Amino acid sequence: MGDIKATALESLREALRGAVVTPQDPGYDEARGIYNAMIDRRPAAVAGCADVADVVTVVSFAHDTGLDLAVRGGGHSGPGLCLVDDGLVLDLSPMRWVRVDPATNTAQVGGGSLLGDLDHASHTFGLAVPAGIVSTTGVGGLTLGGGHGYLTRRYGLTIDSLVSADVVLADGSFVTASADDHPDLFWALRGGGGNFGVVTCFTFRLHPVHTVGFAVTVWPVDRTPEVLRWYRDFLPAAPEDLFGFFVLLAVPPGPPFPEPIHGHKMCGVVWCYTGDLETDRLDEVLAVVNDPAPPAFHFATPMPYPTLQGLFDPLLPPGLQWYWRGDFFDTISDAAIDVHLKYGENIPTELSTMHLYPVDGAPRRVGADDTAWGYRDAVWSGVIAGIDPDPANAEPIRQWCVDYWSDLHPHSMGGSYINFLGERESADRVRATYRGNYDRLAAVKRTYDPENFFHANQNIPPSAG
Repeated sequence: MGDIKATALESLREALRGAVVTPQDPGYDEARGIYNAMIDRRPAAVAGCADVADVVTVVSFAHDTGLDLAVRGGGHSGPGLCLVDDGLVLDLSPMRWVRVDPATNTAQVGGGSLLGDLDHASHTFGLAVPAGIVSTTGVGGLTLGGGHGYLTRRYGLTIDSLVSADVVLADGSFVTASADDHPDLFWALRGGGGNFGVVTCFTFRLHPVHTVGFAVTVWPVDRTPEVLRWYRDFLPAAPEDLFGFFVLLAVPPGPPFPEPIHGHKMCGVVWCYTGDLETDRLDEVLAVVNDPAPPAFHFATPMPYPTLQGLFDPLLPPGLQWYWRGDFFDTISDAAIDVHLKYGENIPTELSTMHLYPVDGAPRRVGADDTAWGYRDAVWSGVIAGIDPDPANAEPIRQWCVDYWSDLHPHSMGGSYINFLGERESADRVRATYRGNYDRLAAVKRTYDPENFFHANQNIPPSAG
């Protein structure tokens, strides 16, 4: 660990177009703030990068000074791996830009862009990328972890739409990784997290999406066993145009939910339908919601895709306390259903929740070793999230999440979506996340980052050679 001397810091400030903020500067707390307020780390400096030249300068500066480096895009890292105590934060947030080429159905996306930036730009042309469910999520972190969202059953993971990536490597050099150039690096970037470099630009293939069918259905939480047994059979057999994630929640106090069920603990499904709404009536597509049990509430309406992507933004603003853990599942066993019921009946706060996101359908048509994503045979990517605005509730929501995960994990496939790991995990846990792809990732790491310079992440150390 190095210290930033005043002379070195001044030289960094002079070299960058972006701003450098230290603990002595106004705005420091804002500069080090991230989405999860449970994380309170104090970097020695936050260096905003306005362009690729700034990124190269910051990487080289950290390398030369021996400072630990963390890379922040959208700042949505649950365990806060985009910050580092006493080190240097490379902040990509000034690089928020999107350029759509409707002639080729592609988009170039700056490394600091948010999903809402991408959705806004691509929607103008009736196009989209399968990515996430909250528009304030950073494109970079979500993509490098693999990425899934409302469009995943129809169009695959986010990485399945990645065409190329511009990357600043640990030695400060710049490369473009694609299927033809640096294919080993391109393979690793598609799911390997932030282990291999700083991505300054992503190029995505876009898909036709404009207006989608949105619906939400909720049942009393004691109906969880009937609903989950129905859901586990129905959804995987449904057309890929129908996506629905299962949720345990306390009903939020606002539309579309009626006042009498506000605050009630419920199970439910949040739906997205990408079929032809001119020929397919949404109420007919979703008539099946009456099959497991009479819903307490059901609401359905067409809406523009970006509206759906931003629907939960007001409910989940930056600055909340978060603790989450996840796992992949290829089935929802009866024993797992018992666990879901137990913890669903004991949700500790109004915002705490559990989601099961479908990752079947289109992702299955990509080979298990075609990308770094290690669970092409998974059906659901699950996450348990303890959430609350009050720091006094940090420990109760963490404990609920840990206990829930501990009871559910034996019924999982053994590994998790890398972006749903709840803290900087052990080597065994990271290895389990990548399964048979781990050794190849470690070899790529040896090629592109042999000194493990990029280690503020769910780390994959370079192999010995």
